[in-house]
Amino acid sequence: MAKPNQIPFFLLAILFMFDPSILFSHGQLLPIVDEPRDSTTSKVPIYIVHVVKPDGTDLLSAEEQENWYKSFLPSTHLETGEPRLVYSYTHVMSGFAARLTPEEVRAMEDMDGFVHAYPDQQFELFTTYTPSLLGLNGWQSLWGNSSYGEGVIVGVIDSGIHPTHPSFQDNGMPAPPLKWRGRCYFRQGICNNKLIGAMGFNGGANPLPLDDIGHGTHVASTVAGSLVANANVLGQASGNAVGIAPRAHIAVYKVLFNNVGSQSDILAGINQAIADGVDVLQMSLGLVSLQLHAAGVNLGSFAAIQRGIVPCAAAGNSGPQESVIANDAPWVLTVGASTTDRRIRATVKLGDGTELNGESAYQPSGLLNQMRIVHPGASGIQDYRECRTLNGLNVRGMIVLCWGKAIGGNVAMGQVVKAAGGAAMIVVNDQLQALTTTAETHVLPAVHVDSRSTQRILNYIGSTPTPTATIEFKGTLFGVHRNPAVATFSSRGPSLVNHGIIKPDIVAPGVSILAAWPNANTFNFLSGTSMATPHVSGIVSLLKKIHPQWTPAAIKSAIMTTAYTLDFDGNFITDQYPDTNPASTYYAMGAGHINPSAAADPGLVYDIDESEYIAYLCGTGFSDAQVTMIAQRRINCFTHFQLTAEQLNYPSISLTLGSGGTKIISRTVTNVGEANSVYSVQINEPSGAAVDVSPNQLFFSNVGEKQSYRIRFRARNPSPARGQFRQGQLSWVSNNHAVRSPILVTFA
Repeated sequence: MAKPNQIPFFLLAILFMFDPSILFSHGQLLPIVDEPRDSTTSKVPIYIVHVVKPDGTDLLSAEEQENWYKSFLPSTHLETGEPRLVYSYTHVMSGFAARLTPEEVRAMEDMDGFVHAYPDQQFELFTTYTPSLLGLNGWQSLWGNSSYGEGVIVGVIDSGIHPTHPSFQDNGMPAPPLKWRGRCYFRQGICNNKLIGAMGFNGGANPLPLDDIGHGTHVASTVAGSLVANANVLGQASGNAVGIAPRAHIAVYKVLFNNVGSQSDILAGINQAIADGVDVLQMSLGLVSLQLHAAGVNLGSFAAIQRGIVPCAAAGNSGPQESVIANDAPWVLTVGASTTDRRIRATVKLGDGTELNGESAYQPSGLLNQMRIVHPGASGIQDYRECRTLNGLNVRGMIVLCWGKAIGGNVAMGQVVKAAGGAAMIVVNDQLQALTTTAETHVLPAVHVDSRSTQRILNYIGSTPTPTATIEFKGTLFGVHRNPAVATFSSRGPSLVNHGIIKPDIVAPGVSILAAWPNANTFNFLSGTSMATPHVSGIVSLLKKIHPQWTPAAIKSAIMTTAYTLDFDGNFITDQYPDTNPASTYYAMGAGHINPSAAADPGLVYDIDESEYIAYLCGTGFSDAQVTMIAQRRINCFTHFQLTAEQLNYPSISLTLGSGGTKIISRTVTNVGEANSVYSVQINEPSGAAVDVSPNQLFFSNVGEKQSYRIRFRARNPSPARGQFRQGQLSWVSNNHAVRSPILVTFA
């Protein structure tokens, strides 16, 4: 299949922000200093400074380390009296954040131990049913086998938490493990055995970690919220709300304030989480298209895996355009968003009898009266099209058609419509938003319809001088066909910076997810990869409980190789963009949709240790300085063994194949299933490539035993055109397991 043309990047609400200040060529030595993002400000900017200890130096305490960091500074305080040192990082990286001018940073260049400095950057943020959907229910399920994640600590790096929400009550919860070293910055009695820690990080200060936007509260309750009976949103999707790992402990690190945070703050939050002893990092935030060594989530995640902590991070909400994906380092478990088969149904009934299904969480009883439809956007004025204003228009008592988004922002349009006297609203998708619709808490009768329905509504409006419609509200429906599917907004690969590793790794439910909201006993629907990621973090927590000895790479492998690629109707998972609903590519869905129970017993895993990641970095053109920044110790790539991205022991397989060419790659699997087991290979060849595997059977006498195999790829003649890619899969199958790896071949 041909790769779609790139669409220029644009920012979506509750998403990520790309800062172009980090631009350089692969393999080139970093400039020592990048210019600060805003050099016009009178405030001394914050720089993140990477350093390595001189050979033979041993810093015994955090105080000694901080004093060494201060030795790089021209003074300990600014002329205003403000301390220069903002953060002293002890775990997440070797370095610090400090208030410095570009000239002062340049003066550090020749100091022993200095590696690189760059300006701090700001970024933005990117349930009742989903546990059942994922098959977690019952004592013989993953929940029962994992004791619901009891004893596992999840560190939530986000916008804080509403601590008194019932989702965070600790009825029956045990005390946190003895290894826990964290603190609670709320007043005494607020934290408990569920919410065991809470801190805020903002420019070196530690403000209260109270959630001011709802995002962190929603995420935390999704990953590990306690059971709350009769949860609903405006009376819809009613049931017992419970997190994916309901007996896991939650530790919150607030790094976002009014939707905005900084790299230095996120590094500080991750640093503290590692120091406190978390087992899983939950991160629904990040920066798109930053190099692997320049993104806080990637840096912090490498430090995490060095300590056995599993980092889970959102891919971003920049879909459907390709190659605008965040958190794409191979050591991060990168999560995309899928739909569920639940809909909060509302149906548009046009005056000609056509019925078009959509969604809305606002569900007034009965059927609206037949009303006139008005389309403000027909004027060509963008503000009218998106209902940002309706000044000068008569919409009183009418149904107003507004062009919306597949994710977020549509409630605000309804507020404008209501203020202008409109009686109801139809939110329509354009071709870019395609088939993804969401249930939102509108302020007036409304329905969100997909791009197919949009065209039929427009055709009807154009066919009559007096178009009319009504909206019927049908409540919560289950069993909707062609689900799960990849949500339109979910960010897609290929990554522009990881040299060919397929991202995202996995997709999970991320559309109209019901979870806690920062008011007493209330819940809300939110959509995004931010909502998909805590589903995966929760499942990781359950796996950590069952298999505490597994490495982060082994847990990721178990999740990826057991993912399913067929929807609930038995067809290949589709993509909701474009609105032809095609089969999804691995660049959209990764290895497939998460399958929790299967992940607990994968049979074989592809493990990767720290040295192999360093070999990958060296082998793909990263400079010594760049690798040193990630590894937190001085690396000389010339003396280190090297791996290409194709040869990294990753659970998915991606390679470039020239016309008429051949390529051989190898993989190593570890037996985590039964002793005395035999696996046979099954290949679904990508079109245009011949694939041979040697050996074609693997024999394991013992649990923990490793076996390697080689895969030979040969381009067929004729092969697909240059730049096109084709998909296939490789599976190792035993009596009890099927260990599947996606294959993606790009033709050169």
